[in-house]
Amino acid sequence: MNMKKAGTIVIFGIVAAVGYFAGRDFIAQGAPEAIYPGDGLTAEKKLSDYFPPLRGTAGDTEVYVFEGKESGGNILVLGGTHPNEPAGYVSAILLVENIRVSRGRVFILPRVNASGFTHCDPQEGAPQRFGIETPGGTRFFRLGSRVANPVHQWPDPTLYVTPTGQKLAGIEARNLNRAYPGLPRGYLTERVAFAVMELIRKEGIDLGIDLHESAPEYPVINAIVFHENSSEIAALAQMSLQEEGYEFRLEASPPNLRGLSHREWGDAAGIKAVLLETPNASHGRIKGRPSASLVVDGRDPYYVKAARLGRLFVPFGPEGIPLRHRVARHLAGVGAVLVALSELEPEKAVSLEGLPSGAAVEAKGLGAFLRPPHL
Repeated sequence: MNMKKAGTIVIFGIVAAVGYFAGRDFIAQGAPEAIYPGDGLTAEKKLSDYFPPLRGTAGDTEVYVFEGKESGGNILVLGGTHPNEPAGYVSAILLVENIRVSRGRVFILPRVNASGFTHCDPQEGAPQRFGIETPGGTRFFRLGSRVANPVHQWPDPTLYVTPTGQKLAGIEARNLNRAYPGLPRGYLTERVAFAVMELIRKEGIDLGIDLHESAPEYPVINAIVFHENSSEIAALAQMSLQEEGYEFRLEASPPNLRGLSHREWGDAAGIKAVLLETPNASHGRIKGRPSASLVVDGRDPYYVKAARLGRLFVPFGPEGIPLRHRVARHLAGVGAVLVALSELEPEKAVSLEGLPSGAAVEAKGLGAFLRPPHL
């Protein structure tokens, strides 16, 4: 065998090996990490149970149901609308693994945008996953993309017209939080939104809570964004949170910005609707090198400098804003919103146990409230 032929074989072998391992990693990214529901779980469903055409697609996802013995309100909690905002879905997973409901029903979708968890935002250099230590080992969680995977929904239109008629950039066709109230025969993302609306309708949901994060330089941050029919709930929740030491701003849902959960849930379904935002440095444009530690620890020297220059909408010191703190804020926010609902509409009260307080999460860390991995 001459040297040229041998070299060609070696090159092809290297290419084949790289393709194999890259393909294996790509396929593995489509498998969701395990969630370990607590003993308060009463039923596990799929989103396709509410909209069967979603079954077998990349848009289908888990619905965890917690039902009390006493009748009350029906609450929907979404995490993972944007899978690059980890505090939202980690908070939802923590709820699934801890709460018990004695009155009313709670429906939790930790990964509502399932497709978005199967890829990363291009050209961002973001880590595929991050770890949280528990007493029984490390739990790993996917860091996904803001939008659905183009493998599952392609091509993007040049101009995306939402189901309610607003015109947006084409990539927003894959953004679940622009797709409500959805379309039964639309894009995959619109079908997911439609399935969520079907869940709201069929289960008689009274209040929906959507958990998000935003960059520290984004003005709508550390906020409760509320539909106008939920203004009293938001105001009462804000006062409770201030007593706990958490500052939240109140932001009214813009009536002219269509397709968002808090807007369309209130308009199209007539339910109470709020969205909670926390600050996430790994989500912003000012950050330095992306890493799993930035996601979890939330420390970044460039954001410290930006804070000194007055460029941010939240304080940002060398200690950063860790995931532990962001999840604590979300859990405190969920608790305050539920208390506000029960005070304003006692017949729709939801009573639950096992919800870790924000203070407990801050003090003990996330691993104390996540179940160890089943190795």
